[in-house]
Amino acid sequence: MKFTNLQLPFIFILAGCVFSQAGYTQDTNSNTSKLSQEATRLRQQGATGLQTFLKSHINDLTSLPSPQIKTALDELCQQRDCYASKLYWYTDLEKAKAAAKVSGKPILSLRLLGRLDTDLSCANSRFFRVALYPNSEISQELREKFILHWQTVRPVPKVTIDFGDGRKLERTITGNSIHYILDSSGRPIDAIPGLYGPKAFLKQLKQGEIIATNLSKRSGREYENLLQQYHLRRLDGIQNQWRSDFSKLGIQSPPQLVERANNSTLPPSARVAGSLAVSKSVVERPIINAIQPETLDNPPNPLEILDQATWNRLAQLYQADAKLDGNSIALIQAKKLPNTTTENNLSRVIRNFETVMALDTVRNEYLFHRQIHQWFLQGNETSDVNQLNEKVYAELFLTPSSDPWLGLANNDTYNAIDNGGIVDNSASSSR
Repeated sequence: MKFTNLQLPFIFILAGCVFSQAGYTQDTNSNTSKLSQEATRLRQQGATGLQTFLKSHINDLTSLPSPQIKTALDELCQQRDCYASKLYWYTDLEKAKAAAKVSGKPILSLRLLGRLDTDLSCANSRFFRVALYPNSEISQELREKFILHWQTVRPVPKVTIDFGDGRKLERTITGNSIHYILDSSGRPIDAIPGLYGPKAFLKQLKQGEIIATNLSKRSGREYENLLQQYHLRRLDGIQNQWRSDFSKLGIQSPPQLVERANNSTLPPSARVAGSLAVSKSVVERPIINAIQPETLDNPPNPLEILDQATWNRLAQLYQADAKLDGNSIALIQAKKLPNTTTENNLSRVIRNFETVMALDTVRNEYLFHRQIHQWFLQGNETSDVNQLNEKVYAELFLTPSSDPWLGLANNDTYNAIDNGGIVDNSASSSR
C-alpha cells in the first residue's frame, strides 16, 4: 500500500495518539492499584487512617474527585460516596466495640439489606448516604461523637427490567434500615428506625449521645434505672407531641397511640411491608404492584392508625426538619438524575424528596420509635442487639427472617407462570 505525503503525517499523529492513550491507560491502572493498596493499608488504622488519606490527597478533593479517588475512599471507609461524607465505618462489631472502649464514644450501628459500600443497597440506606451522612452538621456529629458500624441483615432483592435493545432499568425492592445506638459493650440504648429528615435525625443523635454518655458512668441497677427513665421520658414526649400536633391541626381528639400486634399467621405481604417507609415506597411501589397484584382480600396494614390525608397534614408540620443542605444537593446533582436537564426539574425532585422525608419522619417516630421505647420499658428482647433487630424486622418492618421471599411470593394471584415464577437455587449454590 502506498501513502501520499498528506497521509503520512496523519498516520504518525494517529500512532502517537494511540501510544499516548495506551500510556494513559497504563498510568491510570497503576494509579488505581496504588490508591487501592493505600486504602487497604490505611483502613487498618481506623478513622485516623482516613484522615491521613484525606490530608495526603487534599488537592484531589477540592472539587468532584476522580473515579479512582472515589473508589479508594469507598474501600477505605466501607461506604459508597464516602468522598461526600468522609465517615469511617467498621464492618466488624467487635472492632467497633474495641474502638468505642478506647474513645469513650457510643456506637451507631446501622443494619440494612445489602451493603453500605455498594450502589444498590436497600433504598433507605441509599437515602441515608445522600440526605444524612453528607449533611455538614450530621457528619460532624457522627465523626466527633460516635463510632460507626454497619452490618448486612440479608442480601437486598434486585429487579432488572431488560427492554431488549440494550437498555436496562435496575432497582432494589422491599427492605428497611435502622440505626442502633449501642454502648461500648454493644448493648442497645436506643434505635432510630427508618429514614428521618436531617434535622430530625440530628436531634435523635444528640439525644442518644447524651444518654449514652450518662450511662457510661453507671453500672448495674443504676444503669437499668437510668435507661428506663430515659425511655419513659421519650415515650411521654412522643405522646405529648402527638396531642400537640393534632391541636395545631385543629383536631382535639386524636386517635390513641397504642401497641398494635400483627395477629396474622401468614408472612406479611411485600405490598403491606413496602408501604411502611414512604420514601422508598414511592420508588418501589410500581415494581411491587407488578410482581404482587392487588387481590380482593389484601390484609390491612396492622400498624396503620390514620388515613393518608391526615398523615400528610402532620408531615407539613415537619417540613423544616426535612430540608437538604448544600452538600446533599451537590451529591444529588453529581449522581446525574435521568431526564433532569433543567434547574427547575432538579428543584422539583428535591422538593418531592423532602416532602416524603417529612412524612417518613412523623410515621417513623409515632409508629416505630414509640413502639421501640415501649419494648425497652418492658425489657422485651432489648438487651441484645441481634435479638432486638430480629424483633424490629419481624414486627415493625414486617420482613421477618423466617420468610426468605420477603413477602414477594406470598399471594394468591394466578400469573400463568410455571411454579409461580419461583426459581430456588439457594441450596445448591450454598454447597
